[in-house]
Amino acid sequence: MWVCPKCGRAFRNTDQSHYCGEPPKTIEEYILRQPEDVQPYLRQVDSAIRAALPEAEEKISWSMPTYWRGHNLIQFAASKRHIGLYPGPEAVEAFAGRLEGFQTSKGTIRLPYDRPLPLELIAEIAKWCRTAR
Repeated sequence: MWVCPKCGRAFRNTDQSHYCGEPPKTIEEYILRQPEDVQPYLRQVDSAIRAALPEAEEKISWSMPTYWRGHNLIQFAASKRHIGLYPGPEAVEAFAGRLEGFQTSKGTIRLPYDRPLPLELIAEIAKWCRTAR
């Protein structure tokens, strides 16, 4: 177990990414707390989702940027090597054919920093999440 020297929380992984203290209150605050080189990727994902879901409320849920309309529609978060997109297991299944080449797991799509972001696909998935749930 690794214990964060700042906040004292224990994690399985050494140098586990987490928030010490209060979680961010807005998506913009979340983005600003991330490493500078990751922020442009997060802004692109955020812009694609925001354009696809203009009526959705932006909030932070589980310490992640979340688009909400009566329930969580889609979330995203920064990791060391990728952005995690969390549209839910049904969306991952519905778009499986178009997600070849990306790592996926139950409800998660990993978008690596070393590849161009599929912004149109992200927007389509976000729209699907609005209508499918």
